[in-house]
This record gives sequence, structure tokens and C-alpha cells, in this order.
Amino acid sequence: MSLRVFVFAPQLHEGDLDHLINPQLEFPDEEEQFGPEGCLSIPGIYLDTKRRKNVVAKGFTEKGDPVQVVGEGLLARCIQHETDHLDGVLFVDRQDPEQQKRLITTLRAAAWWQGEDTPIIKVSPH
Repeated sequence: MSLRVFVFAPQLHEGDLDHLINPQLEFPDEEEQFGPEGCLSIPGIYLDTKRRKNVVAKGFTEKGDPVQVVGEGLLARCIQHETDHLDGVLFVDRQDPEQQKRLITTLRAAAWWQGEDTPIIKVSPH
């Protein structure tokens, strides 16, 4: 059995839950949010990113107990961002093609860039 796990800051969620195993996302409505998002995987880059405003994440605790996290705003953004990572998707993959081209130029100019091939842009299943 494979496990997909992410952790998040517990202050984003009421209670002491700080992780979710094998998350499955549901969206209770069509409401969206658009705001800045960054990632430790791409240091120093922050882009306005469209996400769903509300999410219901069902998964399990480290003890195997089923758990559900209902999030809105920042918590919803965090849950979607981290679930995307589990699917091999970065927030930059959610940008429009023109923004992605500008980002690739910016990445190549970054001090930490090693001259590797152009990053591959993926499509999120969510």
C-alpha cells in the first residue's frame, strides 16, 4: 500500500491535526480565490494563483483513523497546494502559458539555477 502524506501548520486548523494521509479532495461549491502563493521548491517566487476557496479533505491520521478537514481561504489554499505536490504538480503549473514563459526566464536568471533543462509544466488533476 502506498502512502501519500503532507503536513501543514497546525495553527491553520482548529485542533491539533497537522498532517493528512492519502487525502481526497472535494469542493463543496464553485467559489474561487485568487492570491499570492509561493513554495519552498522554488525559492523567492510568489505568484497570484487561482484556487478553490473551500475544500473538504478526507484522509487518515498516522494511527489510521479517518479524518476530515474542512478548509476555507488560506487553509484551503494550503491543502490544495500540498495535495498538488503529491500529484507531482507545482503552483507554477497552474499559471497561464504567458506567465509560465516569464517565470522560466526568471528562473533561469536566479542565482541558484544550475543551467538545467527547462522545467516541465504539468496539469493538475484538481
